Amino acid sequence: MKHSGQGKKADFQSFVKVEVDGTVLGESDKKHVQPLEKRVHYDFNCSFNCPNEAQALSDFANKPFILTVIEFLPDEKKVEARNAVLGQAVVDLLPLLQGESSFSSTVSLNPVNSAPASGKQPTLDVCVSVLDPVLTEAELSTSNLLSVTMETVFSVPEIWMQQSAAAAYTYTTALEVPLTAGRDQALVFCEGLLKVGGQREEKGRQKKRPHRATLVAGNHFLPDAFIKQESMEQEDGELTGLEARRFRIEAETNNTRVSIDTQMRCFLNEGGTTRLRQKITQNRLWPVEIMRSIMLAPIGKLSEENPEIPFHGVAFVDMGRLLYPGVRRIRGAYSIQPFSEAELLNKANRSVSVLKEQAKAAAKARAESAASCTKAKGGKNGDGGNKGGKEAKEPAKKVYLEAKTYVIIEIALEKPLVPKTSPEELARRVKALIPPRNPVPRGPIRANRAVLDFHRQVGNVVTQVSDQYKELFGAECKPSDDSSKEEMKVQLMGALNVSGRYFAFKEQMKHSVVKIVRDKMQRTEAFTDPQELKAFVSKLYVYLVDEMHISLNKIYSDDVADDVSPEEIQLSSSQLRHFAREAQLTGDYQQAAHYYQELVVRHPSEPSHKYEWGSLFMQTRDYMKAKECFHGAVSIQQAHQPSLMMCGVLAMMFENYDEAQTFLERATNIEPPSVVAWTLLGLLHESQNESILCERAVLEARRLLAATEAKQQIKREQEKKETEKNPECEEPDSEVPQARGGSSRSAPPKPTITIYTETVQFLLQNVALQMAEHALSQELLCCDDGGGVSYLLHLAQLQFFREDYCSAATSLQEVLLSKDQNCCPPCEQDANALALNGHCQFLRGAFTDASESYEQSLDFHEQPSDSHLVLLRLGSIYLQQGKFDQAKVAYLQACEQSPSCLTWLGLGTACYRMEDMCVAEEALTEANHLNNQNAEVWVYLALICLKSGRQEEAEQFCKYATMFKLKNGPLLEEFNELIDELRFSHLASCFGTSSEQVGV
Repeated sequence: MKHSGQGKKADFQSFVKVEVDGTVLGESDKKHVQPLEKRVHYDFNCSFNCPNEAQALSDFANKPFILTVIEFLPDEKKVEARNAVLGQAVVDLLPLLQGESSFSSTVSLNPVNSAPASGKQPTLDVCVSVLDPVLTEAELSTSNLLSVTMETVFSVPEIWMQQSAAAAYTYTTALEVPLTAGRDQALVFCEGLLKVGGQREEKGRQKKRPHRATLVAGNHFLPDAFIKQESMEQEDGELTGLEARRFRIEAETNNTRVSIDTQMRCFLNEGGTTRLRQKITQNRLWPVEIMRSIMLAPIGKLSEENPEIPFHGVAFVDMGRLLYPGVRRIRGAYSIQPFSEAELLNKANRSVSVLKEQAKAAAKARAESAASCTKAKGGKNGDGGNKGGKEAKEPAKKVYLEAKTYVIIEIALEKPLVPKTSPEELARRVKALIPPRNPVPRGPIRANRAVLDFHRQVGNVVTQVSDQYKELFGAECKPSDDSSKEEMKVQLMGALNVSGRYFAFKEQMKHSVVKIVRDKMQRTEAFTDPQELKAFVSKLYVYLVDEMHISLNKIYSDDVADDVSPEEIQLSSSQLRHFAREAQLTGDYQQAAHYYQELVVRHPSEPSHKYEWGSLFMQTRDYMKAKECFHGAVSIQQAHQPSLMMCGVLAMMFENYDEAQTFLERATNIEPPSVVAWTLLGLLHESQNESILCERAVLEARRLLAATEAKQQIKREQEKKETEKNPECEEPDSEVPQARGGSSRSAPPKPTITIYTETVQFLLQNVALQMAEHALSQELLCCDDGGGVSYLLHLAQLQFFREDYCSAATSLQEVLLSKDQNCCPPCEQDANALALNGHCQFLRGAFTDASESYEQSLDFHEQPSDSHLVLLRLGSIYLQQGKFDQAKVAYLQACEQSPSCLTWLGLGTACYRMEDMCVAEEALTEANHLNNQNAEVWVYLALICLKSGRQEEAEQFCKYATMFKLKNGPLLEEFNELIDELRFSHLASCFGTSSEQVGV
């Protein structure tokens, strides 16, 4: 131990006294200061018996070693002994509770009676060590350190300020926390300071130590411990609403407050940690009591059974968030209310007041110390205490409520009570449940693509060379002999060089040749051996020539490869997805599965196709195949968020809750964070009666939703500003139709969006009806308006998927009626409601009502989300009603927006009925091009051929229709009737010709 710093004089002597918790551990020898180094080497060691008892370990966390440096005075100066203390330093023993066996520290030596000097601060070098660790590894891993920081009591009663001038008061707060498995300890904060308002508390204030009576002012603060303030919205307390925030801003600026800013630590062994977790689980509201008393005066009446506490108040701190996984700290503002034993029992399930217990202990101690005093003197003191208690009792029942007093508290743990599972561990668990699929070898696929790309480039070059040839010699020019061929070749090459096409060809072919080398021949490194390079170039030349011949044979051969499907050549992946979705919406599930299977074969490394295929099986109620698809998507990409969520949903349906939790927790840890994933996790915990975990998931989902809405609001404001700067870009409002029966509105109400709104949408998109109903019930509970339009629309969709079309139509009528009554402006929600109502009427067979709803939905500026299906069904209704012109318009619009086999078939059918055979045949040919296995397309083509006199072709088309299992019986009958009619007319013409010849 050594001391360095500014000395009073060159030859003075000093020594160090070491004490802890009032016990002096020893004093060093008197040492002279070293003038040159300005140091004192005390070389002093002292020992301390460290008990391994829970209360003693908690004292370690709160009560430091106190090191006092004292100047040694000669005998003739003993009269000045009261000024001999030079300074005081403190050493925290907290590192010993964190597993350290020894540590060194340089601590500041603070003066006793004056502020620190402006020069260099004197310091003490201290080393602390123990023979054996205070805690074993096992104890260290299972123990915890609880820290409670009592910050400030704001908006205290006005009577406190009025009475403070007459007497000195003590402001005390207390709460009880577990110490061991069967023992609690009271944390009492009794060093609050009353301060007038006028300015806010300083940000980043340093926290103070408890038990400051024996410490000098400079040692009151904990090193590296500061009050961390966050925005009120992010706090964990009660007063976070808009109105509460407004009040708090005023109170924390202008109102009187009691500043405490003290932190107390409590060591919890394994039993104490377990008990803390159990007590929070049993009751999450913990009381924090507060009182004001006259300094150095006894508290309450002399009765030790039920002492009265002046200005006794209580705040209930919600400790539940400390059971959130990974949470180690809560901080917030909590309202103080008058203390009531009934309220304490009701809210906190406790029957004992901490302050009353402290008062009983103090009264007992006073009684024992006053046993030698006279009776009269004791009675006199008793009257005074009783009087003070009565004066304080009545006001305390109201003053806290009238003043809206609240206290800000921070409670922190060294380790979370519930450990949070790391993303890596969750990924490992998912991997154990769904092993990742071996990656598809990219070599062969990329090699095939490289070869096909080379063939395409050869074809492009051939086309351009042919164009150059035609420009020089004409399309019909043919060489007569070999010499003329050679001359034409030289002339052609010259023209290609002059025009620059030859160099363009080389550049064009270069990229495809590079792909051949890289992907087909698997050569990516440079050659170092010239002979190896020469051999490779020779091999490459032979290969390219062979592939060129293959490409040329394909170009100039009359035979088309039969083993390549037209769909593989013509249909893109986006078209296949569109056709699959269309087939799923129209109920052709077999055809939809065919398209999804084609997508999966084409793109084996793309998880979204497996995911969409799983949604198809959800709609057909084949949950085992749906599970197989979702698991397959996760095996392709372990972090595919939608598939993980659906794996969790299916696991919940099959009551595999552990697996469901693994999938959903993994989904919540994937970027970007998902509101739906957190909400589904909350629904899982809610079904398992895990209220705290459910609350945590719901709060996180709401936080994400609020952040998303804030970003969207900023974006809307920016767009509005841009529109105001460029008013000519704004679309005229006159083009937007008004809602039925409504008038102009200036401030349309904003639709209610909750976390369950997005979750229900996700579940309905994947036809997870059981979970959707659960989420929908939660949406109804959390909405103040009884669910509103959003709830009714989702309810209608749920009823629609359950084929309860009457109930769905009733719900939709409520949606539309509610919009009309509230005079809401038209929006996409209206169009979707009308479209869904049209689907309900269509599937019920009420085609007239369906067509009206469809037409109204298409009148909106915002088209319905499934406008493709709306146009298809509207067109089919028009065909049934014989409105072929309107059917043609509907199908033509569908062809323009999202063409498919069904849109072209509908257009071709309408044109056929209008006897516009040319347009009908073109449309049906396009439909056949997109799907050559549609039987109706073949039949209509056959009908057109019959009417055009191409009977053999018509019969061939009819065979295709039969082969592809035509289900439209009336259409086949129409075809057969037309064939019979043509045959009879042919026979009649034959008989008529014969009769005329006989007559002649």
